[in-house]
Amino acid sequence: MTASTRRHYWLAVALTATSPAFGQWSQPGTAPARGPDAPKPAATPSVAGQSVAPDQGDPQGNAPIVPEAEFDAALPPLSGDINAPLGPMDGMAEPVTPPTRPLPQPTTTTPLATGDTLPPVGPEDPALTQPLTPLASFDSTPLQTEAAATGAKTPDIRYETVVRGLDALNLTDEFKALSALREGKGKAANGAQVSARAREDEGLAVRLMKSLGYYDATAIATIEQPTTPGGPLTAILTASPGRLYTLSSITIDAGPVVPPDLIRRNLPLKIGDPIEAARIQGAEANVSLQLPRNGYPFVKVGDRDILLDDQGPKATGAYTLPVDTGPRSSFGQLVTTGDPVFGLDHLNLFPRFKPGQLYDAQKTDDLRDALVATGLFSSVSVAPQKTGRPGPDGTEQVDLLIRQSKGKYRSLAATAGYSTGQGTRLEASWINRNFSPDEGALITSAVIGTQEQGLNATFRRSNAGRRDRTFQILANASHQNYDAYRAYTGTLAIRWSYDSTPLWQKKFTYAYGAELIGTNEDVYDFDLGRRRRGTFGIAALPGQVVFDRSDSLLNPTKGYRLKLNVSPETSVRGAVRPYVRTLAEATGYYPVSDSLVIAGRARAGSIQGIDRDDLAPSRRYYGGGGGSVRGYGYQRLGPLDPDGNPIGGRSLNEFSLEARYRFGDFGIVPFVDAGNSYASALPTFTDLRFGAGIGGRFYTNFGPLRVDVATPLNPRPGDGKVALYISIGQAF
Repeated sequence: MTASTRRHYWLAVALTATSPAFGQWSQPGTAPARGPDAPKPAATPSVAGQSVAPDQGDPQGNAPIVPEAEFDAALPPLSGDINAPLGPMDGMAEPVTPPTRPLPQPTTTTPLATGDTLPPVGPEDPALTQPLTPLASFDSTPLQTEAAATGAKTPDIRYETVVRGLDALNLTDEFKALSALREGKGKAANGAQVSARAREDEGLAVRLMKSLGYYDATAIATIEQPTTPGGPLTAILTASPGRLYTLSSITIDAGPVVPPDLIRRNLPLKIGDPIEAARIQGAEANVSLQLPRNGYPFVKVGDRDILLDDQGPKATGAYTLPVDTGPRSSFGQLVTTGDPVFGLDHLNLFPRFKPGQLYDAQKTDDLRDALVATGLFSSVSVAPQKTGRPGPDGTEQVDLLIRQSKGKYRSLAATAGYSTGQGTRLEASWINRNFSPDEGALITSAVIGTQEQGLNATFRRSNAGRRDRTFQILANASHQNYDAYRAYTGTLAIRWSYDSTPLWQKKFTYAYGAELIGTNEDVYDFDLGRRRRGTFGIAALPGQVVFDRSDSLLNPTKGYRLKLNVSPETSVRGAVRPYVRTLAEATGYYPVSDSLVIAGRARAGSIQGIDRDDLAPSRRYYGGGGGSVRGYGYQRLGPLDPDGNPIGGRSLNEFSLEARYRFGDFGIVPFVDAGNSYASALPTFTDLRFGAGIGGRFYTNFGPLRVDVATPLNPRPGDGKVALYISIGQAF
């Protein structure tokens, strides 16, 4: 420490010891008063033998307390060694005790300053001295404001919304659908609510722009006051997309697959594509969908990484996608658990694959859908399970675990329809779908209509030894009352069929069986010149083959179908008369556009080996009706008796052309039909009758609901002017 530094240190000590403040610290509460009204001291104090008059010659009171020379003399000698210990303070003068000054005494003549006067104390309020109300009897009903008491409603604030900058990105409609401002419908409780909605819409606009690849996007919402008193506020949202980011690289982090480009070709992204959220997510979803269809059932697509570069001349992003493919797999065996509806023997009828085939998730889904279609499960699932067993071509076999849970087997159903000529037809049915396991269903039904009544019983075994093959035993008793004939008929039949279904539409299907029919019918006897009743016994071996190249079973839009029915039969009425009934049909579908399909049909039938009058009327060919030539009554086309009633023929031809225009779930179908039936064994293609009309379609998940209105173009005497048809499914 230098001499100068030590000097300053002792100077501070001296000032502390001798200053008036020291006296103030040592005597708290006796601070001298200052100001013009402060009392004068009784005596002049002295410090170190010197009289001090602060108020004389030094109006500010800043005169030195100790002269400089005296102060320097009082300091102890200082050593030049800064490391030497401090010496004793023997020469230091005794500290001077400052005089005690009397406290100023308040006088009664000093008035209080204006504003400090206390108000007079009034009389005590008696209510303040009363005891508090007990809590049990305290009224806790909240006070009502004047608006609440009178039922008044705070007026809404009206506002308008203006959006700028999103039209160029085609985001305006999507923004409006999600906008908080739009959801408020131009009304808010207060301005703060409008501002909150605007801030929410700022974030919405930014998210929408980023979803298209504009990652520098900004949006600002402003609220403008109305230009006229009482007018609405204007909420203006201005969006600025900034630069569009594109892919600069595409990297797939995955192990080897077969074939090597399996993942890359199923990731539909390329360098230069915008980093658009929907595009990226759709591409990744396609990988998750396609790899299980190509032998990788356990694929897991990881979280993408996109490294954005906003410093280069172009805004770009480097895309990396991790993919865990899992083992390449082939089909193994079916295993089951849960509450069994089917055993493994019956379950193995459903798969459309064989063990050892490369795994395909579509075939797994098809198996599950086929089980669901039986209607016997409350729940059923099919999931691949790792086995570790080696399969062919370096694959690993996976078993399919089927979890079963029984459902309800019994149900009631009803259908209804109407058409001109046939009238109303109602059918109610009861079914037990597992009357005889496995899938042996018992079906009973009753038909009530204006021209048909009957009872039916059917035993049907579905998936009989093969998927979609059906065995049926049918028994029927009915009464039919048509213009062509009136019949009481009993039928017993068996039938085998291999059918197409909405789940599995097959190119080739077939059906065959046997029928025994006993029928009592009235028929016009040209020899007698009147109608008479006759009983016929018929044995038939009907068969059908179908070749189907259309794209849909219920609502085809392209392709074609070919169908042939052949039924060798024997009619017994006094004598045995064998004959053959045949019917051939071709339909085609041509898509003009996504919404317009041209559909056409040609059909021809022939009965060989028997005269018409020896043939039961119910086995003859008739034209007209909703499934034939629309505009004419049911079975009205063909030869007529003298009373104008149809008597049917041994041959038939029909033609139809439709333009099926669809918009959404609805459609309009203009159509033209032509055809006739003939007494000859072969159709002559003469005297064709034409009908035209327009139909409406309502498309559902089980097929289109059809309503057709038609009129005959070259009617005969007795033909109606308009015909109406309502049913399910296309006309053909």
